[in-house]
Amino acid sequence: MESRELAIRLARALDAKKAFNIHILEVEDLTTVTEYFVIATGNSTTHVGALADEAEFQLGREGVQVLRTEGHDGKRWVLLDYGSVIVHVFTQEAHDYYDLEHLWADAKPVPASEWMPEEAETPAE
Repeated sequence: MESRELAIRLARALDAKKAFNIHILEVEDLTTVTEYFVIATGNSTTHVGALADEAEFQLGREGVQVLRTEGHDGKRWVLLDYGSVIVHVFTQEAHDYYDLEHLWADAKPVPASEWMPEEAETPAE
């Protein structure tokens, strides 16, 4: 699976579990560490843990295994490393503090229209 598709599938898995403030950033021109960041926020440490677990579960079902995880103990910031994609799942407080979108402001954002389900884009009537 290509890196961009992996990032999109991870964002969709997080969205399906009610993550908010989801962003996909293309960082391959800015670092040699990875190609994409997927950044999301959960309502609580419990939600953050559940989001990370769900993303790992959904991709595992497709045969894509996480290489390394960090932060499951405290669950304020859980990192899932898939090599070409790194997922950051934060509590709101940690998201505000670390502000990765600002730190990586030169990254190219992947528009939500490329990964968000269509029914989520149009307001309910």
